[in-house]
Amino acid sequence: MQDKNGCLVERHRGTSQGGVASRLLANLFLHYAFDRWITQNLRSVRFCRYADDGVVHCKSLAQAQLALRRIGERFRQCGLELHSEKTRIVYCKDSNRRKSYPAIKFTFLGYTFRPRKVRNKYGRMFVNFSPAVSCDALHMMRQTIRNWHIQLKGDKELGDLSSMYNPVLRGWSNYYGLFHGSAMTPVWKHMNFYLTRWLMRKYKHLSWHKTRAYKLLGKLAASSPKAFAHWEMGFAP
Repeated sequence: MQDKNGCLVERHRGTSQGGVASRLLANLFLHYAFDRWITQNLRSVRFCRYADDGVVHCKSLAQAQLALRRIGERFRQCGLELHSEKTRIVYCKDSNRRKSYPAIKFTFLGYTFRPRKVRNKYGRMFVNFSPAVSCDALHMMRQTIRNWHIQLKGDKELGDLSSMYNPVLRGWSNYYGLFHGSAMTPVWKHMNFYLTRWLMRKYKHLSWHKTRAYKLLGKLAASSPKAFAHWEMGFAP
């Protein structure tokens, strides 16, 4: 292991944080410390775990409190502890569960689960407890687009930008757009904004004409709808 001064120090215990071995060993440890234990000792609950994040589904508050207490005890036996801020009991409020509790939403794997208004197959509105892309994930994607500095790539053509960035956009769409895809709208608008700035920097006659550049981007989207994943879905200028 290399310390902050650049000196190599022999490691006798533990693994480096973020290393491949750390993730593998952590998953193996949690498989026995949590997955198999909860399957054998809390058979009436269902759970989902990814790395060190997990969700336990319970049918009542009493069952949730019991599960939380038992899991906390199990973790202490294994030399672990639950995250004091992230670990909490959440009420899945919807049209059928209408009681009031302080916590009615949670975030898991980039999705925020909370009560949302949806329309059923008969066109009637109701409240469902469902997922959509989280605010943190939206911020991360917009920040990534800013870091691409598309507006500075005036030497590139539309096809070049498509080859460079569309695989990433499609990956976001396939993952975060799976549920309530309209929640991804701010990301697609952000991408169109930077493509507009790219046109304004690329062509001198559009330098100070944002509206004209935006209209030109719309024409490009109409002629090449498959250039970007969000254009294909109808989020074109």
